[in-house]
Amino acid sequence: MSVQQENIKSSEEIYKKISKFVPDVEWKIHQPLIEKINKLKKEKNAIILAHNYQTPEIYHGVADIAADSLALAVEASKTKADKIIMCGVHFMAETAKLMSPNKKVFLPDMKAGCSLSTSITGEDVRMLKQKYPGVPVVSYVNTSADVKAETDVCCTSANAVKVVESLNVDKVIFLPDQYLADYVSKNTKVKIISWKGTCIVHERFSAKEIEDIKKQNPGIKVIAHPECPPDVIKASDFTGSTSGMINYVKDKQPKKVMLVTECSMSDNVEADNPNVSFIKPCNLCPYMKKIDLKKILDCLENETNEILLDDKTIEAARKSVIRMTEIGR
Repeated sequence: MSVQQENIKSSEEIYKKISKFVPDVEWKIHQPLIEKINKLKKEKNAIILAHNYQTPEIYHGVADIAADSLALAVEASKTKADKIIMCGVHFMAETAKLMSPNKKVFLPDMKAGCSLSTSITGEDVRMLKQKYPGVPVVSYVNTSADVKAETDVCCTSANAVKVVESLNVDKVIFLPDQYLADYVSKNTKVKIISWKGTCIVHERFSAKEIEDIKKQNPGIKVIAHPECPPDVIKASDFTGSTSGMINYVKDKQPKKVMLVTECSMSDNVEADNPNVSFIKPCNLCPYMKKIDLKKILDCLENETNEILLDDKTIEAARKSVIRMTEIGR
């Protein structure tokens, strides 16, 4: 069997899994691109990372590793790939570069940003440290390398409370998501000094929306991300990180579920859990949707949009990420 035939067989298997979410007319456009990408990445010793918010044809079609942002960076660093294509947003590509400084890291679209990441700069962090001398800084992984370089330790939504309490202090500066900060403050005795950043996807949800969904769907389990507003979290049945939400569905197999998060994540989780019924009043991330198969192929063919960071930033920012991984998830 030729390589081309193997790719065709593989693409047929891919479509069988995601056909519910990708119309046949779209698949006819995606299929040749998927086959080219999967062939070329092997030739170039490249690895493709896809965040959970990527569309199914990327997440299930070309990704070698599909996960949340930190797991992508950590797992990619363990591979022997020379090149990393990050199908996510800019801060994720930077984090991958921090974890794999000797690999080339590419982002298919440099305009794929993040409202949380752009809500704060390294200069802002320096200002806060002057205002609160001696208070350690905990930054959400959804921040730029510039911010991470000014940070004592990073965290994810999964380990935020654990990271804060690991510092053994009575007060921390917690950046930049105000809703995640509120969630952490309710689960620890440590005083949280927060910032006014928000995720444009999660802040759109409302408690009334959740309550209406529950009335219309008796027995449904509503799972919220801690980047959601407090009233949404209160109205939900479970609150967890991206990986926590996925594991909840995988382990508990609820008959009916709603993930209060980005739309494509629901599609991707449903593809892996066909026995669970998903209700999807969700929101799209416009930044994640800037990534598509054509741009991924261009990255591979022409090695465009490389993430470049100076050694000083890499050294300082990497320390805060490494310290987080040592604390654990």
